[in-house]
Amino acid sequence: MLHPNARTVSAAAQRRKESKTRSSGGKSRSRLRSSLGMASPDVTLPALSPEAGGSRPKSIVSPRHIPVVRVKVVTDTDLGLAQGVQFKTMDLKSIISLLEEDPKDGLEEKQLECIKMMVQCYQNGFPLRDLAQIFKIMSLCTSKIEKQPNFLDVVCEILKLCRLPFLKKKTSDEIIYAKEISGAVSLLDNLIKVPNSELRIQLCKCIVDFYHAEPLKKQIAGYQQVTSAYKIQMIESGGLAEILVLSWDLLQAELLEKLWLLKTLQHLSTSEVNCNLMIKAQAANKICSCLNNPDPSGQLLFRSSEILWNLLEKSSKEEIIKQLSNLECLLALKEVFKNLFTKGYRHYDRQLRNDILVITTIIAQNPGAPMIESGFTRDLILFATFNEVKSQDPLVKGLKLSNSYEDFELKKLLFNIIVVLCRDLPTVQLLIEGKTVEALFTYVKKTERHKVIEWSAAQHEELQLHAIATLASVAPLLIDDYLACNGNSRILMFLEWCVNEETFFSQGNSFHGTGGRGNKFAQMRYTVRLLRAMVSLGNDVVNQDLCGHGAIKQLIGILKITVNKLKEEAIVLEIKSDILLILSGICENHSQRKEMFGTEGVDIILHLMKVDPKKFQSGLGHNRLLFSTLDCLWCCILGCYSLEDYFLEKDGIFLLLDLLALNQKNFCNLILGIMVEFCDNPKTSVHVHTWRGKKDQTAANLLIKLWREEERDLGVKRDEDGKIIDAKKPLVTSFQEEQKIVPMPASCPTISIMEVSENIRAKIYAVLGKLDFENLPGLSAEDFVTLCVIHRYLDFKTGEIWNEINEELKAERFRPISADKETLEAITVASENIGKMVATLQNEMVESQRNQDMHSEQKAYIKIHATHKQKDMANKSWAKFLTRTSNAKALKKAKKLQEKAIESSRPKEYPKNAIIHSTDIKGLNITVPTGEVITVESTPVYLIGGPLADTDIALKKLPIRGGALQRVKEVKIEDKPKSYHYL
Repeated sequence: MLHPNARTVSAAAQRRKESKTRSSGGKSRSRLRSSLGMASPDVTLPALSPEAGGSRPKSIVSPRHIPVVRVKVVTDTDLGLAQGVQFKTMDLKSIISLLEEDPKDGLEEKQLECIKMMVQCYQNGFPLRDLAQIFKIMSLCTSKIEKQPNFLDVVCEILKLCRLPFLKKKTSDEIIYAKEISGAVSLLDNLIKVPNSELRIQLCKCIVDFYHAEPLKKQIAGYQQVTSAYKIQMIESGGLAEILVLSWDLLQAELLEKLWLLKTLQHLSTSEVNCNLMIKAQAANKICSCLNNPDPSGQLLFRSSEILWNLLEKSSKEEIIKQLSNLECLLALKEVFKNLFTKGYRHYDRQLRNDILVITTIIAQNPGAPMIESGFTRDLILFATFNEVKSQDPLVKGLKLSNSYEDFELKKLLFNIIVVLCRDLPTVQLLIEGKTVEALFTYVKKTERHKVIEWSAAQHEELQLHAIATLASVAPLLIDDYLACNGNSRILMFLEWCVNEETFFSQGNSFHGTGGRGNKFAQMRYTVRLLRAMVSLGNDVVNQDLCGHGAIKQLIGILKITVNKLKEEAIVLEIKSDILLILSGICENHSQRKEMFGTEGVDIILHLMKVDPKKFQSGLGHNRLLFSTLDCLWCCILGCYSLEDYFLEKDGIFLLLDLLALNQKNFCNLILGIMVEFCDNPKTSVHVHTWRGKKDQTAANLLIKLWREEERDLGVKRDEDGKIIDAKKPLVTSFQEEQKIVPMPASCPTISIMEVSENIRAKIYAVLGKLDFENLPGLSAEDFVTLCVIHRYLDFKTGEIWNEINEELKAERFRPISADKETLEAITVASENIGKMVATLQNEMVESQRNQDMHSEQKAYIKIHATHKQKDMANKSWAKFLTRTSNAKALKKAKKLQEKAIESSRPKEYPKNAIIHSTDIKGLNITVPTGEVITVESTPVYLIGGPLADTDIALKKLPIRGGALQRVKEVKIEDKPKSYHYL
């Protein structure tokens, strides 16, 4: 029995059957196949029945004549029973050669037949290895369409097959054939140029299907499906997106072609690479200029806006804005927006309208965009204000916004674009005509609960905050309109409502409502910002009007509330900072307003200056608050003697120096500037001299220390002792040395001049100068060395500037006259001599300090030596005492010496009638004095410390018995008659 998957066939019978079944057409197709290298399919006979087994017909079977039969094993692959459909290959090079032949009779039919057979062969998809040749064949066919229209159908058939997934035999095929396929994709450029709608649409469908490839219905044996990502990658590397955009003008006649091209570009624009290629081909300009073209389906506008969005997100925004900033694009956007705004009623129309407005806002950021010339600015201002200010313009007549989410977003977008438009000064006149300030001020009022409004409570709150934020940008440009609307009065009234304790349930959902949930902080923050923007203009009319409405007292009252009652949140700190800046702007250079600031304001300043240094790193805004506090101190207190005296009485200078001692680089310049101004007050110097910092640091020591640190940061050359190294350039920084001398006009400050304001050295010099550089307490030798340089700062700086002038003259090749030359040389020499003199003085100070240190060291050594000598004497005394105690002969010898010494100390002659009593007790073998005194230790030795209890006294006076003196708690003397004896 044969294998179930194999059959035996007679080769001779097979050839006979093939010869009978072939017709003339069959013969030509066979020759064509053989010429193309295509194998003809094997013809399989019907399967033999199992019953047939090895039996044969009687007429054939003969035991004597056994024919020779060639047996062929037919596998599953031959029968198509293997897993998946078998792939059949063709000789594509022969087809390419055939297509490249010169035209002749009958060649077209032969070429078409070959291509149809190729299409039939690859009906399940193209393998990657053949793809480049297939695209080459398609390109050759496309070039023949103009003269031979029959090739159009086969090209469309090939494109249909390109919509199928590509096939790979190995995983490495994707890498091996990537370059060839990428180059082949660029050949599709020829297809889009063919003036045939069907072909163009088929090409677009093919590219779209690259992004939405469906799995194969039939699995191909030995092949795998290539992913869509690979096909997209080939499109990107082949530059197809740029090719399609460049062909935009060819597809303007037919709407259907244009819509398919837009759909294709919409898919292509999801890639950053394709977006960059499209921008290179001016895609934004071409697409935007056609937005207003007639399209009943509405797809043109939708797909165009989607493409513009993708381009903005995935490519250079600056380049897109540049392409869209022309009159043609803006007119198209304007008409589309107007139609959608006035006639759109669907949810889709409103969304599309908002998208167009966002794109317009991005374009409006370019100052060169002709927004005013196109009339778009006027329409946008009208649409933004028609709800609040009645307008007779027919464009908005009968128009009303609903409280839908899209209309709510539109209102916010219109407020936002007003902020963008007002940056262009020519827009100001249109803002005045549109009564923009009046419209925005309708939101600057307390929310009335029971009044019917067109927006919900949350929407109205968000629009209110947005309108106030918009006013902060618009009102400073329209001061007359602001004053005409009683802006200051309305703002102060609204601020009063923000502070009062009236219940208000804020939602705090929006960006502008951050930090204001359940309170009025958000309203207060944006109102204070608006007020700060107006005060920062420095307009006397506005500031005087504010003072007339009692703004100073009201703002100080709000500050009191925020300082005493509210927690230190980021939004509260911001409100405090802005209020302090407002007060600074109002009171600056006006002594009467400073008096209105009063001691109440000074107390708040002093309270805010007592900040914990650890809070600077919290990120809540304490740094900004301290800046605002110091600025307010400078503008509201300095210059008013009564407030200055009050500030000094409250130890304000101490607080300033405490802040300066923190050595925060951001604050040092400002604090020193305030100190310079304060030192004009004669009472200040006493406070400065009295101040003491950590480790008993004085103000002078602090200032000199800051000077040294500043010079270290600036790279000024000093030796290890802080002395001058270069007497010609004692103050020059490393940055100044790197910069070359560049001739500049007389009106422009040079580097030496600008350097004065860029660091704190000049201010330190000014403060110490006002303290007279004398009687400065708490200075070390190093401080005095640095003080020599500070004292001569002005002389050094003058010499530095003259040296710079001299260098500029040399750079400009000017030769001064003899008198000027001598003057320059004299100034240079004098400046250098001052530097040498200071260097000499510094050397003397350093040497004097070294001698003093050496003398102090010698004294300390002598003291140590004396201490050791006393200890040696005490040790020797104790040793002698022990010797006398343990050695009788030594004791007797010592006794004799003692008696001899006592005898020699007595007088040679005595007065007459003098009674001489002997003080010695006979028979005592001791060397200590004897007498009538008894020492009683009333306290145990272990409690009072023993013989070393009072070591200092022991060192000053040695006892006879040696060792340190003992503490004597109680002394008792016997009651006997007193008598005086001469020893």
